[in-house]
Amino acid sequence: MNIERLKEIREDKDLKQSEVALALNIKQQQYSEYEIGKRLIPINYLCKLALFYGTSVDYLIGLTDERKPYPKSIMKK
Repeated sequence: MNIERLKEIREDKDLKQSEVALALNIKQQQYSEYEIGKRLIPINYLCKLALFYGTSVDYLIGLTDERKPYPKSIMKK
């Protein structure tokens, strides 16, 4: 996983780790461990981060370099 991207996108938005941690409802230390790769990020936090930053989980973990989120799909009934 491309953990450098977490720090990069946070700094691009001029945010502190504590501000991102607050958005995730976790402690700053826990978020710091995600950002340095000491701890794996649970998928629910990756989803919240993607929404928070307006991007995709794939971008956050380095599977794509496209920052724009994927278009929302409409499920047909």
